[in-house]
Amino acid sequence: MTAATIFVGILMVISGILAIESKKLLDSFIFLSLLSLLSVFLFIVLKAPDVAITEASVGAGLVTAVLILALRKIGGDEK
Repeated sequence: MTAATIFVGILMVISGILAIESKKLLDSFIFLSLLSLLSVFLFIVLKAPDVAITEASVGAGLVTAVLILALRKIGGDEK
């Protein structure tokens, strides 16, 4: 394992913890999107470009957009 891979893994753990512990929903969505983007990097390092493309389009793109639109629809981030 390279140092960059270990660093990205640590960032993924931190991002996951921040997504769970965040008080505001929008912040949680942003950390979840960051987690997906970091996993795209790891998929590329692991030589799985098809999985990386799928994760980038669905995990980081579509899911984040749907969550933010749902947050807007229910009235925003109240807390």
